[in-house]
Amino acid sequence: MEGMNRGKYEPDDWEEFGTGSDDCFSSDYALPHKDSSEGGCRPSKFEQLEQQKEPFSDYRQFEDLELDVFCPLLPACPNQIAMLPEIQEEIEDIVAPKTQNERPFSLSTLELLKDYTKGRRRLNVEPSDANLAGQKLSTEEIMRFAGVKFIQSSIQMAGVASLLKYPYDLSFSGLSDEETKNGELAECMLASAEKVGNQQYDSARRLLNQCDLLSSNTGNPVQRVVYYFSEALRKRIDRETGKVASQSLESDLFDVYEAVMIPNPIIQACYEGIPFYQVPHFAGTQAILENMAEAKRIHVIDLKISNGLQWTVLMHALASRNECPLELLKITAVGTNSKQHIEDTGNRLKSFAQTTNIPFSFKIVMVSSMLDLKEDLFELDADEQLAVYSEYALKSLIVQPNQLGHLMEVLRSINPCVLVMIEIEANHNSRVFVHRFIETLFYFSAYFDCVDACLEHNDPSSRMIIESIYLGEGIRNIVASEGEERKIRNVKIDVWRKFLAQFGMVETELSEASLYQANFVIKKFAFGSCCTFDMDGKSLLIGWKGTPILSLSTWKFMPQVS
Repeated sequence: MEGMNRGKYEPDDWEEFGTGSDDCFSSDYALPHKDSSEGGCRPSKFEQLEQQKEPFSDYRQFEDLELDVFCPLLPACPNQIAMLPEIQEEIEDIVAPKTQNERPFSLSTLELLKDYTKGRRRLNVEPSDANLAGQKLSTEEIMRFAGVKFIQSSIQMAGVASLLKYPYDLSFSGLSDEETKNGELAECMLASAEKVGNQQYDSARRLLNQCDLLSSNTGNPVQRVVYYFSEALRKRIDRETGKVASQSLESDLFDVYEAVMIPNPIIQACYEGIPFYQVPHFAGTQAILENMAEAKRIHVIDLKISNGLQWTVLMHALASRNECPLELLKITAVGTNSKQHIEDTGNRLKSFAQTTNIPFSFKIVMVSSMLDLKEDLFELDADEQLAVYSEYALKSLIVQPNQLGHLMEVLRSINPCVLVMIEIEANHNSRVFVHRFIETLFYFSAYFDCVDACLEHNDPSSRMIIESIYLGEGIRNIVASEGEERKIRNVKIDVWRKFLAQFGMVETELSEASLYQANFVIKKFAFGSCCTFDMDGKSLLIGWKGTPILSLSTWKFMPQVS
């Protein structure tokens, strides 16, 4: 926890809703500012925003906020699923009419699966290359390669094969036997998803039957991914053809949130083996400490507390703080269900606080709905510094936007000095099924690859349970459900920027100390080198082999203009 007591708080310029962020990472340190004249607030823009802002009353408005990487499909394009972002422009060149000013079609600039940079295996190398001997394509790489193969086949079927001038060998001949079979299996699944998107259900079922012959929940990672996605596609077909009522799919929804609150060996194995849990906990705790550098009484509101492991990290750091002795650490947990589990978490934290000699208070605010949340329920004291911690809390309310909007208004009224937010970094909210399917496929392929690497050898039983229950449920809900039944609606950080800006929030810098904590923690994991970091504006993106998995960001409210 070295360096955790130093503060960092840089005012941020207000940006209008809908504009991108060009902010760069800064390594300067400073102490928290209290002067409301700082912060780059432009009252006219804020007032204009307040006048224009309308309450979120429909979850579909979040779909309108998405920055979809796919362009509208061209009528001449025979397969929707062919619109992978890496080659969107090239396919447009094939199917769109040419004008005199347009450049001639060429795939010479095509970056086949641009995630293969930074020293990892490219698809145009020969197996005999000594530098690459023994390396394997990752699960996500196999999926992307199969996607390009599927696009190639689709274009050839459209009768434009003569235009193709691929600079790379896109056949499966350069891969191992296992990789070849995995690629063919993935290509078959992509074809079935395309048929589902076109409502060609009989053809889709026949392709899924082929997938069933080669996939398994006990096979290699590609086979396991195909198994769960094929299962979800079948459920979607049953839903759309009326074979299974939509309500029955909803009744089967597994409560992942409640499951992770209960201490068990599976959750412990995840926390100890998979880096995506500890990294944001340490870096996010650092951000809280920096904004509380001189606070003697600290109050943290946890919007969706689970097992509370991140607060043991905070207690460790506060126990070693000598410059400003702590008088009280108060944690308030907000909940709408599972009160007993929240109480159990509080009791564990109280016991841990005693071992570290931390003066500690744990409060619970239970409401039947976020619409019932009010400022006075938090028992705020004038002499305490307030922070809000949101770990996957906001995404769970996308399907209930009126509650999400009310929550943001309450947070603005209590005006915390920092909001730490951890969210899934993926677009699982596209209204176009095929687009959502592809994004979900790549995301979960990377996640399965991570779970396989981190847990397979040491704890294969935990790996199977995590995949079948936790990951499998997410795939099923995103792929098979629609409308209000689709509870899992992850969106990327750029969408959250747009949303939070409507409530007068701006992003603050993550300091060097926060990034140091992330790098320090990752070195403890056997496969930590596969975990990748990147900055998106002022947010830290945490990924697996280049594929973003989640984001960590910090926020504050702009001063309101009277």
